Amino acid sequence: MKISTVILAAGKGTRMRSELPKVLHKIANKSLLQHVYELSNQLPNNSINIVYGHGGELVKESLSELKANWVEQKQQLGTGHAVQQVADQIDAEDIVLILYGDVPLLKLTTVQKLITLVDTQSIALLTVQLENPTGYGRIVRDTDGKVLRIIEEKDASLTEKQITEGNTGILALQGAALKGWLNQLGNNNAQGEYYLTDVIEMAVTDGYTVNTLQVDTEDEVLGVNNRQQLSHLERVYQKEQAETLMAQGVTLMDPDRFDIRGEIIHLGIDITIDVNVVLEGNISLGNNVKIGSNTLIKDSVIADDVEILANCVIENAIVGQGSRVGPYARLRPETVLADHVHIGNFVEIKKSTIATGSKVNHLSYIGDSTVGSQVNIGAGTITCNYDGVNKFRTVIEDGAFIGSDTQLVAPVTIGKNATIGAGSTITKDSPENQLTLSRTKQVSVASWQRPVKREN
Repeated sequence: MKISTVILAAGKGTRMRSELPKVLHKIANKSLLQHVYELSNQLPNNSINIVYGHGGELVKESLSELKANWVEQKQQLGTGHAVQQVADQIDAEDIVLILYGDVPLLKLTTVQKLITLVDTQSIALLTVQLENPTGYGRIVRDTDGKVLRIIEEKDASLTEKQITEGNTGILALQGAALKGWLNQLGNNNAQGEYYLTDVIEMAVTDGYTVNTLQVDTEDEVLGVNNRQQLSHLERVYQKEQAETLMAQGVTLMDPDRFDIRGEIIHLGIDITIDVNVVLEGNISLGNNVKIGSNTLIKDSVIADDVEILANCVIENAIVGQGSRVGPYARLRPETVLADHVHIGNFVEIKKSTIATGSKVNHLSYIGDSTVGSQVNIGAGTITCNYDGVNKFRTVIEDGAFIGSDTQLVAPVTIGKNATIGAGSTITKDSPENQLTLSRTKQVSVASWQRPVKREN
């Protein structure tokens, strides 16, 4: 069985009040259209067609990595007209699946069930029961419960508007039948558009059965038309992710204050995550990891027994087993911490490796550096790695002790077990096992008088 998916993504999204095409707005840092594409891409033997329109070139450029057939709908003449643009790409034997680029939370299991309801004399339609069906097309059935047609709200009578079963627009049907019905579509309606929903009545007229599948919640098929709906679906999505993590054994101190905007590619056991933590990109979390509140972790690997205290930012970094980071620490890209490293409050590490057992505990900046094992770096230490044009590397060998308020002007090497006196500015290599310092002579002036404020 070959599937041909058609994703309708041509809408302007006027109510979003944005220059950005609606389908490029994001949930969990991923565009609405990409959510739908990734869903359909999980179906086997599937070719994906994306119908774009408003802001189409920007849509294509932003999602150029998607392996799909992009088809432009130059005039916005309705959903039926949109599908007509793809008709030449559909084989008669295909099962055609119609999806929407602004409906991001549709589940794969739902789509799979829908497809099973299609045969040579049946089409499949996804519907939803609504407390308030305003804005939805209504499913009109006969006295035996068989679907007769879909009526759009603007064309519905007062009686038809009382129907609470709504049309999601998502359907599956055989390619040959669809192509025939597309050729019969007209635009004699309140909108003057070619409605894809008219296909349902044509199918009934031709003796087809319309099999329906009903979703459990409206959120699964809710399209995004404004910022309120975007925000609502963001929270629905995040709640689903939180529930999944807790089912896998993660302790979330408050599931309503946790966001994941990517994928956890490895998940250990006995992980505890405090409030307002954001995980982005691809994340690996080992066993017994503790993450403090208000922390952002992006595209990073966190090994076993790591504790990350509150208010940290960790991006494209590796944190080794038993290490401790924070509070208020920042690990910038290409930071690699070995096992049992301590990075303390208001410390920033950038493009550096720090070996086993070393400590940078207070108010320091370590950039473009190679730090050995069992090194102790005092408060206020900075590596001066940039001369305004080029960047240079600092090497601190095993066992070195760097006194507080030290500037290490790269390129420079601090030898094994060397000690740097507090307040030094080091511009030359420092030999191992020796004390190196650079200070002006301390002078006390006995005759000095403190200034006194003058009288007016």
